[in-house]
Amino acid sequence: MTDNNKLTPRPSELDRAAFVASYGEIYEHSPWVAELAWEQGLNEAHDRPEALATLMGEMLESASPERQLEVIRAHPDLAGKAALAGTLTDDSTREQAGAGLDQCSPEELACFERLNEAYKEKFGFPFVMAVKGSDRFAILDAFEVRLENTPAEERRTAVAQINRIALFRLRARAQG
Repeated sequence: MTDNNKLTPRPSELDRAAFVASYGEIYEHSPWVAELAWEQGLNEAHDRPEALATLMGEMLESASPERQLEVIRAHPDLAGKAALAGTLTDDSTREQAGAGLDQCSPEELACFERLNEAYKEKFGFPFVMAVKGSDRFAILDAFEVRLENTPAEERRTAVAQINRIALFRLRARAQG
């Protein structure tokens, strides 16, 4: 395996404070995920994005539903007010732009706003989707499908999507 498949700084070489400082924002405004991952013990395998993502994902999946909801609620609406105001995290800005959400027509923005509101009204948290490799049309379709889920199904789906986002973010860091 080449070094460009390894994270820098190397998680296995960091103390708790340095690890959280370096990887605490992988989960949107939720450094506790990184803290718990560090407490599990890191080895050289965790210097690879996939292994670290698996460990961090296990921390979120094993958390209480209330804690999971805190992480879900830390995510911004897709093509929402934070995006329009320019107040997203750098990672979220790149991810939404990569899916073309910064190029929505006024009609598409109105559709996103309507779906964001319907989704939050039904589930009590924002729609979260790992948008890398997707586009605004597929995202709008996913909204429609996922609005049919039960709250428990959708919480599990959102957690799985957040873990995919974390993997994408870690892979991006390894590529420099």
